[in-house]
Amino acid sequence: MIDGILAVWKPAGWTSHDVVAKVRGILKVKRIGHTGTLDPQVTGVLPLCVGRATRVVEYVQERPKSYEAVMRFGLSTDTEDMTGTVTNELPSVSLTEARIREVLASFIGEIDQVPPMFSAVRVDGKRLYELAREGQVIERQSRKVSIYELELLEAQLDQPHPVIRFSVVCSKGTYIRTLCVDIGAALQVPAVMVKLIRTMSGGFTQTDCLTLEEIARHKADGTIADKLTALDEALDHFPKITISDSDVRHAFQGKRVPLRNIVAHDPYENDSLLRVYGADGMFAGVFQPDAESGTLKAVKVFTPTAD
Repeated sequence: MIDGILAVWKPAGWTSHDVVAKVRGILKVKRIGHTGTLDPQVTGVLPLCVGRATRVVEYVQERPKSYEAVMRFGLSTDTEDMTGTVTNELPSVSLTEARIREVLASFIGEIDQVPPMFSAVRVDGKRLYELAREGQVIERQSRKVSIYELELLEAQLDQPHPVIRFSVVCSKGTYIRTLCVDIGAALQVPAVMVKLIRTMSGGFTQTDCLTLEEIARHKADGTIADKLTALDEALDHFPKITISDSDVRHAFQGKRVPLRNIVAHDPYENDSLLRVYGADGMFAGVFQPDAESGTLKAVKVFTPTAD
């Protein structure tokens, strides 16, 4: 049985679903889920949860993501990237690096972002991109996203349509295409995303990733299991708690574990999700402390046998 997280370097021209389907075929495993959609033209880190690890997709995809983006000023499209139809184009734009840096810094923190029409967000049961393909443009509600880091990496300003490259660390649900458009708006010029690479997702970076060809080779060699990250390691952003082996057995039976029985623990908050282990190091699952009852309650239990 193959269980764990497999970090894939998604190639350009593939949808995230295409990658999942390809890896299913290579591994001969049905239970595979990705941890965050990437547009077809975007390359980068795409963690796949395999086997029982599909149960932790929601936790892996909640972690911050990082990207490197290239954007161009003086041009806009209906898709906010270069795959769309040009909707506005200025003859030339004049910008200074100092002003660009000032605007980039203003986006750090919690911001409001309106999802683009060409996105997978559902409105009244229909994907926005489906409505956009029908020629519809509807009002979308803004939502809060967080920009943790935003750094200018390169600026080519001595041309009619200046180009910059930047890196960004952000929360789940951030549209980098829209961030590019909003940066342009703050500079009072149209803007469009030219290129995007996801450099981190779910705690994984490019150095952790395998290409589809490498996955096929490791499967053929019988070494693919060595390339998967254990599902509990992918949850290392949750505090670690140790309980006795007898309490682990009780947890597997659906019983709550008294908080006073905790053997060792990292610092945690009362509403934290916790990784719980037995004294022998066996991962028991994801639990949450219930201060009112003084117990650990199970959120997702992982018994030693398959689900």
